[in-house]
Amino acid sequence: MRAGGRKMQPDDPAQGAPPAHTADSASNAIAQEIERLVGTRNYQHWFCGSTSLKTADDVLTVGVGSPFLLSWMQKQFRASVAAAAQAVLGPSARINFEVDAKLLGQAGALASSRAPGNPKKLTPQAEPTGEPARNGRRFAALADFVEGSCNRLPLTAAHKVCESPGAKFNPLFLHGLVGTGKTHLLEGIYSSLRRQFPALNVMFLTAEAFANYFTEALREHKLPGFRRRFRNVDVLIVDDVDFLCSKKVIQEEFLHTIKQLESHQRQIIVAADSHPRLLEKMSDDLSTRFLSGLVCRLESPDRETRRKIVDALAARLDADISPEALAFVAQRFTGNVRELIGALNCLETYCHMTLKRVGLTAARHVLADLERDCVRITRISDVEEVVCTFFGLGADDLKSPRRNRSVSQPRMLAMYLARKHTQAAYREIGSYFGGRNHSTVKAAEQKVAHWLEDQTSVNVATQSWQMQELVEALEQQIRAS
Repeated sequence: MRAGGRKMQPDDPAQGAPPAHTADSASNAIAQEIERLVGTRNYQHWFCGSTSLKTADDVLTVGVGSPFLLSWMQKQFRASVAAAAQAVLGPSARINFEVDAKLLGQAGALASSRAPGNPKKLTPQAEPTGEPARNGRRFAALADFVEGSCNRLPLTAAHKVCESPGAKFNPLFLHGLVGTGKTHLLEGIYSSLRRQFPALNVMFLTAEAFANYFTEALREHKLPGFRRRFRNVDVLIVDDVDFLCSKKVIQEEFLHTIKQLESHQRQIIVAADSHPRLLEKMSDDLSTRFLSGLVCRLESPDRETRRKIVDALAARLDADISPEALAFVAQRFTGNVRELIGALNCLETYCHMTLKRVGLTAARHVLADLERDCVRITRISDVEEVVCTFFGLGADDLKSPRRNRSVSQPRMLAMYLARKHTQAAYREIGSYFGGRNHSTVKAAEQKVAHWLEDQTSVNVATQSWQMQELVEALEQQIRAS
């Protein structure tokens, strides 16, 4: 006999084995055994209505409501679930945990509604403001964009375009690293224009979608219809325009589209990860066309702006997170807004899981692994690669004794950036760049700082760059590498 009075199946088949469990009866029996092993309170909190149990032969599959809960349930209850499965299905029983799409988002809410003494009632997240969903997509609103010193110029330009599309800043070119808010601004412009000027034909799409439409029209011999569609709009908004790099035929079509729209004072707004001058394998005609309007860069958010963003995001969450925990997120996740969103999602899930307010200590614990994953160490070789690529030099050039300007300036820039973005000491940097001493590196650092202060111009190929603009371009590529 098994513990609890259950009969064991006979080992000898000749003695006559009882009928096998049906899938439903086996799942019910396993559920009862789990409740006995973990206790009624834990069962009601974590399993009842929040998980699914499915059996197939000797395999039990436990479905949960999120990837976060998947890890938690395996850690806390795997042994008990395995024991319950073996008690019902036999000693060869195996268990699998997986995310059940039908339970996504339900587990935390169900547990919250059943738990006694819940410190905060969790309610559904409010619908975001902005353009109503079109084909399943909801567009962001400019009002939700958090302003800071890192994005004030592009945000101002976006508002001006919305006031009088086509009158100025045409084309408007937004660029910046991933997660700095380019797409949010584009969507905000789209939403605002459709609300303020409902009679205008406003089109929003990615450069990839433009390329796909063109390719399809070319294949099906429908180019006239394609051109009527894109050259008769009042406002054309294109995201990720750097997708067109190296696609010469599509670039040519896009250039003629822009020319047609500009000749009729139609507004064009595009976004990319890089400055128009840094879009490799983009035609000069397109690059100079982008430069003829207004080019605005979105910087990674500074600490003050990150705190504003975190507070705005947290206000929409279905979770109780302390101000200290929010300040910790803003302080430690410095890369981009997507990192902040991911960190807050982890804290929200933890709040649902524990039904407790998330304080600073809990935030440190929950986000420890995520924080480590966001750390990236820049090496001297990373700086060297970016500088060499930008100036068209080889690594041996920077390490050579040559002192002509075409080599010495990039070398000094590389030393300056290595000192700023790596942990290396002066002596280590000097040794890396051709065995130079620490005083040479220190002099290079001071020289570049002087160039920046005096706004010195530098010739790169056939173009003149302000030193500040050049350093920012190199730093952007170092962060992206």
